[in-house]
Amino acid sequence: MSETPQTEQLEKKPQSTTQQFLSFTLGKEEYGVDILRVQEIRSWEPVSRIPNVPSYEKGVVNLRGAIVPIIDLRERFGLGHCQYTPLTVVVVLQAHIGSKTRIMGVVVDAVSDVIDVDKKSIQSAPNFGAKVSTEFINGLISVNQRMVMLLDVDKLLRLDGVDDDDES
Repeated sequence: MSETPQTEQLEKKPQSTTQQFLSFTLGKEEYGVDILRVQEIRSWEPVSRIPNVPSYEKGVVNLRGAIVPIIDLRERFGLGHCQYTPLTVVVVLQAHIGSKTRIMGVVVDAVSDVIDVDKKSIQSAPNFGAKVSTEFINGLISVNQRMVMLLDVDKLLRLDGVDDDDES
């Protein structure tokens, strides 16, 4: 009987080749972020606007005492603004930027699913040349005939000009 637990442990080891992603939609496109970076999913609620910030930075919300910046991913990616609906949600993510952990919310059209991905099936982002930025894309996967773009949370949540001189 003592062999059974060891056998089960050996059978569970190959699961480390898989990774889970939370998938969501922006328009007709589907994106995914590492599930371990997701702190929570909240329904859309009005934010406190901050003056003189880029249009994709919607403002801030108070999340249990912490002030959390909210970014509209549609606008961040240049997909235009869309009217928020009851399906619109804010995915609160943790980014590791340098030695700091930053909590930020991203507005998405709708959350789709949690998907299990074999790390070997992740394809690298294609190179479209200098005019098209793929800096936020970690890779691409095909799930049930759908293409899902896997996003790099750390690069995605790095705000222009903030992290360079954050140490002051």
